[in-house]
Amino acid sequence: MIVRSLHDLDGTDRDVVTPNWRSKRIILAGDRVGFSMHETVLKAGTVNDFWYANHVEAVLCVEGHGELVDQETGEVHALRPGTLYLLDGHERHQVRPVTDIRAICVFNPPVTGREVHDETGAYPLIRLADLENGPDEGTADRPSDEETRV
Repeated sequence: MIVRSLHDLDGTDRDVVTPNWRSKRIILAGDRVGFSMHETVLKAGTVNDFWYANHVEAVLCVEGHGELVDQETGEVHALRPGTLYLLDGHERHQVRPVTDIRAICVFNPPVTGREVHDETGAYPLIRLADLENGPDEGTADRPSDEETRV
């Protein structure tokens, strides 16, 4: 059993901050459970273009409101607490928060925590085995001493 607190992730390598959003990587590939889970806060008034060419993502909005634009069809969807969207077709999309939006995001395959959005907005596919077999052993993906394993 793995038990973690969002507050314990503050300021660690699992806490990724950009000008437009902050993502706390709660579960990563190194946890070996078949998915990754993140809490992401998108800042009000920003425009965020994403495309997960190598991952399926489910997003549950738990706070705030804004718009989701399917960039392939032009459809606009309202985002508010309780709204879930699933990018099962690897859709290019844009998120436009009117207020700060807090969302819980699940990725499959799981992300390692090392991914950076490229110029298209996509994450590269990095497999845990790639990290384990390379010069970097992927220790950032393993639970730290500060996390609680029960």
